[in-house]
Amino acid sequence: MKASRLRRGMNLWPPFLFAGIRVVALSDDYRYAKVRMRLRWYNRNYVGTHFGGSLFAMTDPFWMLLVLRHLGRDHMVWDRAAEIDFVKPGRGTVYAEFKLTDEHLDELRAQAAGGGKALAWFPVDVVAEDGTVVARVRKQVYARRKDARPDKRASEALKA
Repeated sequence: MKASRLRRGMNLWPPFLFAGIRVVALSDDYRYAKVRMRLRWYNRNYVGTHFGGSLFAMTDPFWMLLVLRHLGRDHMVWDRAAEIDFVKPGRGTVYAEFKLTDEHLDELRAQAAGGGKALAWFPVDVVAEDGTVVARVRKQVYARRKDARPDKRASEALKA
């Protein structure tokens, strides 16, 4: 799928649409994404700052999507774990940028090459317009080669 089409679709995806989250950039090579969220009445919390769930949601799918596009259909890719550290209250427009490097991909490919699972942590900061860090998020991505998974039917046939 073309990156521009996916970006438009994500902007209409209800979890993003109704939280006011916008994908403002998704590079054609799926190496870079930028997400924006403006502070609105429907995404602020009781004390008037960004709702923490929305701050996390704006970072949720991107590392998995970027990695999946580069490892290809011969790999399974999933989010495995996540952490968020709320550093400072978000009061205006906030952004998150994702930059996938060759080093990230080489690490995952090397771990998965022998048929095992590959796990890598990817950090991203949610920042205010002035560059102040509002939240630090880490996502752990899991990858495994599909052909490395034992075929269930073959296993059952060997048992018989």
